[in-house]
Amino acid sequence: MTHAIILVATRSCAIFKIDFLLGYVEIINTRFIVTDKCLCFKKLTISLELDSILNTYEPIIYVLIAWTVIFISAKAIKLEKYGVEIKPYSLVYKNKGVNEVLIKILAKTKPIVSVFANVSVIAGFIMMSYAFYFLLDNISNYFVAPSTFAPLTLIIPGVTLVSAGPLAYFLLSIPIVLVMHEGGHGIVAALEKIKIKTGGFAIFIAMFAGFVEPDEEEFEKAKKISKLRVIGAGATSNVLFAIVLGFILLSNPIFPMMLEGIPLFGEPIISMFYETLGNNEGVKIVGIIENSGAEQAGLLENDIITSVNGIPIGGTGAFPSLSPGDTANVFVLRDGQPLDFELEIMPSPDDPERGLVGIMRDNSLAGYKPVMNFIDWSNVGEDVHMFLLWLWMISFFIGIINMLPLPILDGGKFIHIIIDKRISEKAVQNTMWVIYAVTFIIFGLNIALTYVKSGWFTI
Repeated sequence: MTHAIILVATRSCAIFKIDFLLGYVEIINTRFIVTDKCLCFKKLTISLELDSILNTYEPIIYVLIAWTVIFISAKAIKLEKYGVEIKPYSLVYKNKGVNEVLIKILAKTKPIVSVFANVSVIAGFIMMSYAFYFLLDNISNYFVAPSTFAPLTLIIPGVTLVSAGPLAYFLLSIPIVLVMHEGGHGIVAALEKIKIKTGGFAIFIAMFAGFVEPDEEEFEKAKKISKLRVIGAGATSNVLFAIVLGFILLSNPIFPMMLEGIPLFGEPIISMFYETLGNNEGVKIVGIIENSGAEQAGLLENDIITSVNGIPIGGTGAFPSLSPGDTANVFVLRDGQPLDFELEIMPSPDDPERGLVGIMRDNSLAGYKPVMNFIDWSNVGEDVHMFLLWLWMISFFIGIINMLPLPILDGGKFIHIIIDKRISEKAVQNTMWVIYAVTFIIFGLNIALTYVKSGWFTI
């Protein structure tokens, strides 16, 4: 049986993550989805709209070199003696003592785990509903409000995830998220007296994985509610971890830029815990790219761009999606006077499909100031808080989207358990395939619309 977790996007940034179950061994393999509006990974003050040109193949080469070193080292020190299975494409470690560890932890935390297990069932339905809302809302935005549509793309480390910083944050976050996810499944299985035969981790070249392997016979004999608790616990643990981490990040000025893309509760959280900086007029031009449409149209340094194609530029200073060769209407303030320009959009040197106005900009007029300053992030290294933002993002969306009812996801098993034995086996199978088809179409349409609008892009 195959199981997976899929994590989708926010309007500011996004993730796509898959885990799969071979037998009952849950192995989490990771992918990413991002948007080309992901300002949280750019400098908040002066940032270049013209990104530096990256050699796409360099990260792949580095990943392969790193994996070769790991593989040779593992062979040299004979990790097989310690239970590690070594193959040219993977390292897999299994530990049969996981069940005993879980039982010991359960003995000290049983009341809390019991509450968590029950909450996981309710949370499973909530997360599934929210995942559908997110995807359907994004499709609606494509047709009704195109500027708010969140372009999504698969991110494969070394292929589409090519920047050193994001790649490092991604790889550092994944093991933590896996421990939370698999730990949730495992501890609730122990509560429901379902034995975990083995647990461990795996590395597939650039991918980390974690797994727990329940006793198949005991799982099948368990009560329906027990199964639902076990299945829902993984995603619930990820979301609860994200909530705790979110409280810490409420004092971080970058965090609201990520929350802007979270439907339903993103904007309320921002309004409660953040103040908008300055007058939020727009984006200040600090430089003009030579021979660009901006230069030819007559834009000048110190102009403040207030809107592009009628879409106001505020908040984080995000520009709407632009295509090379198009003509854009740009409104600016020059010495307090409003001016209107028409200019030709230039192609980005590193991504010919992406259009640029042709400016270097200062985003300092826009942004957010936390109401609560219990952490002074100016004294925290940039790498630390960027890592925490990635960790929050991955954990939150893995929990939410993993509950989509697809055959490779927790959500698919969740729904199957609910309707199983209530109707005939044939009716169960037919019903599940209809649910799978509808879900796949909704999810696939988000990906398809992305390529129609934005094409293929990398970070």
